[in-house]
Amino acid sequence: MIAERLRCRGFRNIEEADISFSPGVNVFLGNNAEGKTNALEAIYLMAAGKSFRTPREREMVKFGSPFFEVTLDMKDSRREQEIIFRAYSQEVAKRRECRKNGAPVTRLAELVGCFRAVLFCPEHLMLVKAGPAERRSFLDIALCQLSPSYLAALSRHNKVLSERNALLKQLQDGAGDISLLDVYSDQLSLSASQIFVARRAYIKQLDRCVKRFFEELSDGGPSETPALVYKNSLKTDEPIGEAEAYSLYLKALTSNTAREIAAGATLYGSHKDDIEISLDCREARLYASQGQQRSLALAMKLGEGEISMEYTGEHPVFLFDDVLSELDPTRQRFLLSRLGDRQVIMTACTPPPFARNVRYIYVEDGHYSDVPPVDMTVRKEPENENGIGGGAT
Repeated sequence: MIAERLRCRGFRNIEEADISFSPGVNVFLGNNAEGKTNALEAIYLMAAGKSFRTPREREMVKFGSPFFEVTLDMKDSRREQEIIFRAYSQEVAKRRECRKNGAPVTRLAELVGCFRAVLFCPEHLMLVKAGPAERRSFLDIALCQLSPSYLAALSRHNKVLSERNALLKQLQDGAGDISLLDVYSDQLSLSASQIFVARRAYIKQLDRCVKRFFEELSDGGPSETPALVYKNSLKTDEPIGEAEAYSLYLKALTSNTAREIAAGATLYGSHKDDIEISLDCREARLYASQGQQRSLALAMKLGEGEISMEYTGEHPVFLFDDVLSELDPTRQRFLLSRLGDRQVIMTACTPPPFARNVRYIYVEDGHYSDVPPVDMTVRKEPENENGIGGGAT
Protein backbone atom coordinates (compact mmCIF):
# COMPACT_ATOMS: atom_id res chain seq x y z
CA MET A 1 0.00 0.00 0.00
CA ILE A 2 1.35 3.41 -1.01
CA ALA A 3 0.28 6.97 -0.19
CA GLU A 4 0.85 8.90 -3.42
CA ARG A 5 -0.47 12.40 -2.80
CA LEU A 6 -1.84 14.44 0.10
CA ARG A 7 -3.85 17.63 -0.29
CA CYS A 8 -4.94 19.74 2.67
CA ARG A 9 -7.05 22.87 3.04
CA GLY A 10 -7.68 24.68 6.30
CA PHE A 11 -6.05 21.94 8.36
CA ARG A 12 -4.25 23.09 11.53
CA ASN A 13 -1.73 25.73 10.35
CA ILE A 14 -2.00 24.61 6.71
CA GLU A 15 -3.82 27.07 4.46
CA GLU A 16 -3.36 24.86 1.41
CA ALA A 17 -0.86 22.13 0.56
CA ASP A 18 -0.31 19.60 -2.21
CA ILE A 19 2.34 17.00 -1.35
CA SER A 20 3.53 14.03 -3.39
CA PHE A 21 5.31 11.04 -1.85
CA SER A 22 7.86 8.56 -3.09
CA PRO A 23 7.23 4.84 -2.51
CA GLY A 24 10.31 4.72 -0.26
CA VAL A 25 11.30 6.98 2.64
CA ASN A 26 9.76 10.45 2.89
CA VAL A 27 10.95 12.92 5.52
CA PHE A 28 9.12 16.07 6.61
CA LEU A 29 12.11 18.16 7.69
CA GLY A 30 11.88 21.40 9.64
CA ASN A 31 12.00 23.09 13.01
CA ASN A 32 9.48 22.53 15.77
CA ALA A 33 5.99 24.07 15.44
CA GLU A 34 6.26 24.49 11.66
CA GLY A 35 3.66 21.88 10.64
CA LYS A 36 5.51 18.58 10.25
CA THR A 37 3.26 16.61 12.60
CA ASN A 38 0.17 18.31 11.17
CA ALA A 39 0.82 16.68 7.79
CA LEU A 40 1.41 13.30 9.43
CA GLU A 41 -1.81 13.74 11.42
CA ALA A 42 -3.73 14.37 8.20
CA ILE A 43 -2.42 11.12 6.70
CA TYR A 44 -3.22 9.14 9.85
CA LEU A 45 -6.74 10.59 9.86
CA MET A 46 -7.40 8.74 6.60
CA ALA A 47 -6.33 5.41 8.11
CA ALA A 48 -7.98 5.54 11.53
CA GLY A 49 -10.83 7.96 10.88
CA LYS A 50 -9.61 10.05 13.81
CA SER A 51 -6.62 12.05 14.95
CA PHE A 52 -3.90 10.68 17.21
CA ARG A 53 -3.72 14.08 18.94
CA THR A 54 -7.31 15.07 19.71
CA PRO A 55 -10.76 13.44 19.74
CA ARG A 56 -12.39 16.69 18.54
CA GLU A 57 -12.37 17.27 14.80
CA ARG A 58 -13.10 20.98 15.14
CA GLU A 59 -9.69 21.44 16.81
CA MET A 60 -8.06 20.48 13.51
CA VAL A 61 -9.82 23.30 11.62
CA LYS A 62 -7.49 26.23 10.94
CA PHE A 63 -8.42 29.36 12.90
CA GLY A 64 -10.78 31.47 10.81
CA SER A 65 -11.66 28.65 8.40
CA PRO A 66 -15.18 27.13 8.34
CA PHE A 67 -13.84 23.63 7.63
CA PHE A 68 -10.81 21.53 6.82
CA GLU A 69 -10.54 19.16 3.88
CA VAL A 70 -7.96 16.39 3.50
CA THR A 71 -7.64 14.35 0.29
CA LEU A 72 -5.41 11.29 0.04
CA ASP A 73 -4.58 9.51 -3.21
CA MET A 74 -3.32 5.98 -2.59
CA LYS A 75 -2.87 2.68 -4.34
CA ASP A 76 -2.36 -0.97 -3.55
CA SER A 77 -1.71 -3.98 -5.76
CA ARG A 78 -5.31 -3.95 -7.01
CA ARG A 79 -6.32 -0.35 -7.63
CA GLU A 80 -5.92 3.36 -7.00
CA GLN A 81 -8.27 5.13 -4.62
CA GLU A 82 -9.07 8.64 -3.44
CA ILE A 83 -10.44 9.47 0.01
CA ILE A 84 -11.75 12.90 0.98
CA PHE A 85 -12.40 13.87 4.60
CA ARG A 86 -14.03 17.20 5.37
CA ALA A 87 -14.97 18.36 8.88
CA TYR A 88 -16.52 21.65 9.94
CA SER A 89 -15.83 24.11 12.71
CA GLN A 90 -18.14 24.47 15.68
CA GLU A 91 -19.96 27.39 14.08
CA VAL A 92 -21.28 25.23 11.23
CA ALA A 93 -24.17 22.83 11.85
CA LYS A 94 -22.92 20.08 9.54
CA ARG A 95 -20.21 18.02 11.23
CA ARG A 96 -18.48 15.92 8.58
CA GLU A 97 -18.51 14.87 4.92
CA CYS A 98 -16.50 11.98 3.47
CA ARG A 99 -16.16 10.59 -0.02
CA LYS A 100 -14.43 7.51 -1.41
CA ASN A 101 -13.65 7.44 -5.12
CA GLY A 102 -16.17 10.23 -5.63
CA ALA A 103 -19.05 8.48 -3.84
CA PRO A 104 -20.45 9.86 -0.56
CA VAL A 105 -19.68 7.83 2.56
CA THR A 106 -22.44 7.96 5.15
CA ARG A 107 -20.61 6.15 7.95
CA LEU A 108 -17.03 6.84 8.97
CA ALA A 109 -16.57 3.10 9.55
CA GLU A 110 -16.71 2.61 5.77
CA LEU A 111 -13.43 4.52 5.42
CA VAL A 112 -11.46 2.87 8.21
CA GLY A 113 -9.17 0.22 6.75
CA CYS A 114 -9.25 1.48 3.15
CA PHE A 115 -5.85 3.00 3.85
CA ARG A 116 -3.74 1.17 6.43
CA ALA A 117 -0.95 2.76 8.42
CA VAL A 118 1.18 1.99 11.45
CA LEU A 119 1.84 5.08 13.55
CA PHE A 120 4.93 5.20 15.75
CA CYS A 121 5.41 8.27 17.93
CA PRO A 122 7.37 8.89 21.16
CA GLU A 123 4.33 8.08 23.30
CA HIS A 124 4.33 4.53 21.93
CA LEU A 125 7.73 3.94 23.54
CA MET A 126 5.77 3.95 26.81
CA LEU A 127 3.43 1.14 25.68
CA VAL A 128 4.93 -1.30 28.16
CA LYS A 129 4.97 1.09 31.12
CA ALA A 130 1.65 2.79 30.39
CA GLY A 131 -1.72 1.75 31.76
CA PRO A 132 -4.14 -0.81 30.29
CA ALA A 133 -6.09 1.86 28.38
CA GLU A 134 -3.08 2.62 26.16
CA ARG A 135 -2.57 -1.04 25.33
CA ARG A 136 -6.28 -1.50 24.57
CA SER A 137 -6.07 1.51 22.26
CA PHE A 138 -3.08 -0.11 20.53
CA LEU A 139 -5.15 -3.26 19.94
CA ASP A 140 -8.24 -1.39 18.78
CA ILE A 141 -6.43 0.83 16.27
CA ALA A 142 -4.65 -2.17 14.75
CA LEU A 143 -7.71 -4.42 14.61
CA CYS A 144 -10.16 -1.78 13.37
CA GLN A 145 -8.02 -1.25 10.26
CA LEU A 146 -8.04 -5.00 9.58
CA SER A 147 -11.60 -6.03 10.44
CA PRO A 148 -14.83 -4.09 9.80
CA SER A 149 -16.67 -6.59 12.02
CA TYR A 150 -14.31 -5.79 14.90
CA LEU A 151 -14.90 -2.06 14.43
CA ALA A 152 -18.67 -2.67 14.48
CA ALA A 153 -18.46 -4.82 17.62
CA LEU A 154 -16.27 -2.25 19.38
CA SER A 155 -18.65 0.58 18.49
CA ARG A 156 -21.63 -1.39 19.82
CA HIS A 157 -19.73 -2.34 22.98
CA ASN A 158 -18.78 1.26 23.75
CA LYS A 159 -22.32 2.51 23.14
CA VAL A 160 -23.96 -0.17 25.30
CA LEU A 161 -21.31 0.23 28.00
CA SER A 162 -22.03 3.96 28.26
CA GLU A 163 -25.79 3.33 28.52
CA ARG A 164 -25.34 0.51 31.03
CA ASN A 165 -23.06 2.62 33.23
CA ALA A 166 -25.58 5.45 33.18
CA LEU A 167 -28.30 3.03 34.31
CA LEU A 168 -26.08 1.64 37.09
CA LYS A 169 -25.51 5.20 38.33
CA GLN A 170 -29.28 5.73 38.41
CA LEU A 171 -29.80 2.46 40.28
CA GLN A 172 -27.08 3.46 42.73
CA ASP A 173 -29.09 6.61 43.44
CA GLY A 174 -32.31 4.64 43.91
CA ALA A 175 -33.76 5.48 40.49
CA GLY A 176 -33.79 3.76 37.08
CA ASP A 177 -35.47 0.62 35.75
CA ILE A 178 -33.54 -2.47 36.88
CA SER A 179 -35.26 -4.64 34.25
CA LEU A 180 -33.25 -2.80 31.58
CA LEU A 181 -30.05 -4.11 33.12
CA ASP A 182 -30.63 -7.61 31.71
CA VAL A 183 -31.13 -6.16 28.22
CA TYR A 184 -27.88 -4.23 28.41
CA SER A 185 -26.04 -7.22 29.88
CA ASP A 186 -27.12 -9.39 26.96
CA GLN A 187 -26.04 -6.81 24.38
CA LEU A 188 -22.74 -6.14 26.13
CA SER A 189 -21.95 -9.86 26.41
CA LEU A 190 -22.56 -10.33 22.69
CA SER A 191 -20.18 -7.57 21.58
CA ALA A 192 -17.62 -8.44 24.28
CA SER A 193 -17.49 -12.06 23.09
CA GLN A 194 -16.72 -10.93 19.53
CA ILE A 195 -13.99 -8.58 20.77
CA PHE A 196 -12.58 -11.32 23.01
CA VAL A 197 -12.09 -13.77 20.14
CA ALA A 198 -10.45 -11.14 17.90
CA ARG A 199 -8.13 -9.75 20.58
CA ARG A 200 -7.06 -13.20 21.75
CA ALA A 201 -6.11 -14.26 18.21
CA TYR A 202 -4.30 -10.97 17.54
CA ILE A 203 -2.26 -11.12 20.75
CA LYS A 204 -1.23 -14.69 19.93
CA GLN A 205 0.15 -13.47 16.60
CA LEU A 206 1.71 -10.41 18.20
CA ASP A 207 3.44 -12.57 20.83
CA ARG A 208 5.10 -14.57 18.06
CA CYS A 209 6.28 -11.41 16.30
CA VAL A 210 7.57 -9.74 19.47
CA LYS A 211 9.60 -12.81 20.43
CA ARG A 212 11.34 -12.80 17.06
CA PHE A 213 11.96 -9.05 16.79
CA PHE A 214 13.16 -8.81 20.40
CA GLU A 215 15.64 -11.62 19.80
CA GLU A 216 16.88 -10.00 16.59
CA LEU A 217 17.33 -6.71 18.40
CA SER A 218 19.66 -8.40 20.88
CA ASP A 219 21.89 -9.15 17.85
CA GLY A 220 23.14 -12.47 19.12
CA GLY A 221 23.78 -11.28 22.66
CA PRO A 222 22.08 -12.57 25.81
CA SER A 223 18.38 -11.88 25.68
CA GLU A 224 15.46 -12.55 27.97
CA THR A 225 12.39 -14.19 26.47
CA PRO A 226 9.38 -11.88 26.13
CA ALA A 227 5.79 -13.07 26.40
CA LEU A 228 2.48 -11.34 25.70
CA VAL A 229 -0.61 -12.75 27.41
CA TYR A 230 -4.22 -11.64 27.00
CA LYS A 231 -5.69 -10.52 30.33
CA ASN A 232 -9.48 -10.32 30.35
CA SER A 233 -12.56 -10.46 32.56
CA LEU A 234 -13.06 -14.14 31.74
CA LYS A 235 -9.61 -14.88 33.18
CA THR A 236 -8.81 -17.28 30.37
CA ASP A 237 -6.55 -17.39 27.34
CA GLU A 238 -8.05 -20.67 26.12
CA PRO A 239 -9.30 -20.89 22.51
CA ILE A 240 -13.00 -20.70 23.33
CA GLY A 241 -15.44 -19.48 20.70
CA GLU A 242 -17.86 -16.56 20.71
CA ALA A 243 -20.79 -18.63 22.03
CA GLU A 244 -18.91 -19.82 25.11
CA ALA A 245 -17.39 -16.38 25.71
CA TYR A 246 -20.87 -14.84 25.48
CA SER A 247 -22.19 -17.25 28.13
CA LEU A 248 -19.27 -16.53 30.45
CA TYR A 249 -19.61 -12.76 30.11
CA LEU A 250 -23.36 -12.93 30.69
CA LYS A 251 -22.89 -15.07 33.78
CA ALA A 252 -20.31 -12.65 35.19
CA LEU A 253 -22.56 -9.65 34.60
CA THR A 254 -25.82 -11.13 35.89
CA SER A 255 -24.29 -12.72 38.98
CA ASN A 256 -22.65 -9.49 40.17
CA THR A 257 -25.55 -7.07 39.94
CA ALA A 258 -25.30 -5.90 43.56
CA ARG A 259 -21.57 -5.19 43.25
CA GLU A 260 -22.03 -3.23 40.05
CA ILE A 261 -24.88 -1.14 41.44
CA ALA A 262 -22.75 -0.36 44.49
CA ALA A 263 -19.88 0.65 42.21
CA GLY A 264 -22.12 2.50 39.77
CA ALA A 265 -20.12 1.00 36.91
CA THR A 266 -19.76 -2.13 34.76
CA LEU A 267 -17.07 -4.35 36.26
CA TYR A 268 -16.78 -6.96 33.48
CA GLY A 269 -16.24 -6.58 29.76
CA SER A 270 -13.76 -5.66 27.04
CA HIS A 271 -13.09 -2.29 28.68
CA LYS A 272 -11.19 -4.16 31.41
CA ASP A 273 -8.82 -6.01 29.04
CA ASP A 274 -5.05 -5.67 29.01
CA ILE A 275 -1.91 -7.19 27.50
CA GLU A 276 0.38 -8.60 30.16
CA ILE A 277 3.96 -8.18 28.93
CA SER A 278 6.75 -10.08 30.63
CA LEU A 279 10.45 -10.83 30.28
CA ASP A 280 11.52 -14.23 31.59
CA CYS A 281 8.21 -14.45 33.50
CA ARG A 282 8.78 -11.10 35.25
CA GLU A 283 6.35 -8.26 34.58
CA ALA A 284 8.15 -5.95 32.15
CA ARG A 285 6.27 -2.88 33.35
CA LEU A 286 7.88 -3.24 36.78
CA TYR A 287 11.17 -5.03 36.22
CA ALA A 288 12.40 -4.34 32.69
CA SER A 289 14.94 -1.58 32.13
CA GLN A 290 13.96 1.48 30.11
CA GLY A 291 15.98 0.12 27.19
CA GLN A 292 14.21 -3.24 27.37
CA GLN A 293 10.81 -1.54 27.55
CA ARG A 294 11.64 0.49 24.45
CA SER A 295 12.81 -2.62 22.62
CA LEU A 296 9.53 -4.34 23.49
CA ALA A 297 7.51 -1.35 22.27
CA LEU A 298 9.54 -1.27 19.06
CA ALA A 299 8.94 -5.00 18.55
CA MET A 300 5.19 -4.49 19.12
CA LYS A 301 4.93 -1.77 16.46
CA LEU A 302 6.93 -3.82 13.96
CA GLY A 303 4.68 -6.76 14.80
CA GLU A 304 1.63 -4.59 14.10
CA GLY A 305 2.98 -3.95 10.61
CA GLU A 306 3.79 -7.61 9.98
CA ILE A 307 0.35 -8.79 11.09
CA SER A 308 -1.28 -6.20 8.82
CA MET A 309 0.69 -7.69 5.93
CA GLU A 310 -0.38 -11.22 6.91
CA TYR A 311 -4.06 -10.21 7.08
CA THR A 312 -4.23 -8.18 3.87
CA GLY A 313 -1.30 -9.17 1.66
CA GLU A 314 -0.21 -5.51 1.56
CA HIS A 315 2.42 -3.74 3.64
CA PRO A 316 0.93 -0.80 5.57
CA VAL A 317 2.49 2.66 5.39
CA PHE A 318 4.71 3.44 8.39
CA LEU A 319 4.26 6.89 9.95
CA PHE A 320 7.04 8.02 12.33
CA ASP A 321 6.51 11.21 14.31
CA ASP A 322 9.97 12.30 15.46
CA VAL A 323 10.53 8.85 16.93
CA LEU A 324 14.09 8.26 15.69
CA SER A 325 15.38 11.03 17.95
CA GLU A 326 14.05 9.04 20.92
CA LEU A 327 15.96 5.87 19.95
CA ASP A 328 19.64 5.12 20.45
CA PRO A 329 21.74 4.32 17.34
CA THR A 330 21.37 0.55 17.79
CA ARG A 331 17.57 0.70 17.82
CA GLN A 332 17.56 3.24 14.98
CA ARG A 333 19.57 0.89 12.77
CA PHE A 334 17.42 -2.07 13.73
CA LEU A 335 14.19 -0.25 12.93
CA LEU A 336 15.41 1.06 9.60
CA SER A 337 16.89 -2.28 8.54
CA ARG A 338 13.53 -4.01 9.10
CA LEU A 339 11.58 -1.59 6.94
CA GLY A 340 13.05 -2.88 3.69
CA ASP A 341 11.20 -1.40 0.71
CA ARG A 342 8.13 -0.35 2.70
CA GLN A 343 6.88 3.20 2.40
CA VAL A 344 7.83 5.38 5.37
CA ILE A 345 6.60 8.91 6.02
CA MET A 346 8.31 10.56 8.95
CA THR A 347 9.00 13.86 10.67
CA ALA A 348 12.38 15.08 11.86
CA CYS A 349 14.14 18.25 12.94
CA THR A 350 17.49 16.99 11.62
CA PRO A 351 18.28 14.61 8.76
CA PRO A 352 17.77 10.99 9.85
CA PRO A 353 20.69 8.52 9.93
CA PHE A 354 20.34 7.05 6.44
CA ALA A 355 20.72 8.31 2.91
CA ARG A 356 19.24 5.83 0.43
CA ASN A 357 16.05 6.65 -1.51
CA VAL A 358 15.03 9.55 0.71
CA ARG A 359 12.60 12.24 -0.38
CA TYR A 360 12.90 15.37 1.77
CA ILE A 361 9.88 17.63 2.15
CA TYR A 362 10.91 20.89 3.79
CA VAL A 363 8.40 22.44 6.16
CA GLU A 364 8.14 26.06 7.23
CA ASP A 365 5.04 27.69 8.75
CA GLY A 366 2.58 25.25 7.19
CA HIS A 367 4.20 25.35 3.75
CA TYR A 368 5.77 22.29 2.11
CA SER A 369 8.48 22.42 -0.53
CA ASP A 370 11.06 20.30 -2.33
CA VAL A 371 13.49 23.20 -1.91
CA PRO A 372 14.97 23.87 1.55
CA PRO A 373 14.69 27.34 3.08
CA VAL A 374 17.83 29.40 2.63
CA ASP A 375 18.80 28.99 6.30
CA MET A 376 18.41 25.17 6.31
CA THR A 377 21.26 22.80 5.47
CA VAL A 378 20.72 19.09 4.92
CA ARG A 379 23.81 16.94 5.32
CA LYS A 380 23.47 13.45 3.88
CA GLU A 381 25.62 10.83 5.56
CA PRO A 382 27.70 8.30 3.62
CA GLU A 383 26.07 4.88 3.49
CA ASN A 384 27.38 1.77 5.17
CA GLU A 385 26.92 -1.70 3.70
CA ASN A 386 23.26 -1.71 4.80
CA GLY A 387 22.47 1.61 3.14
CA ILE A 388 22.32 3.33 6.51
CA GLY A 389 24.27 6.47 7.24
CA GLY A 390 26.41 7.12 10.26
CA GLY A 391 23.95 9.50 11.89
CA ALA A 392 23.05 13.16 11.73
CA THR A 393 24.68 15.65 14.05
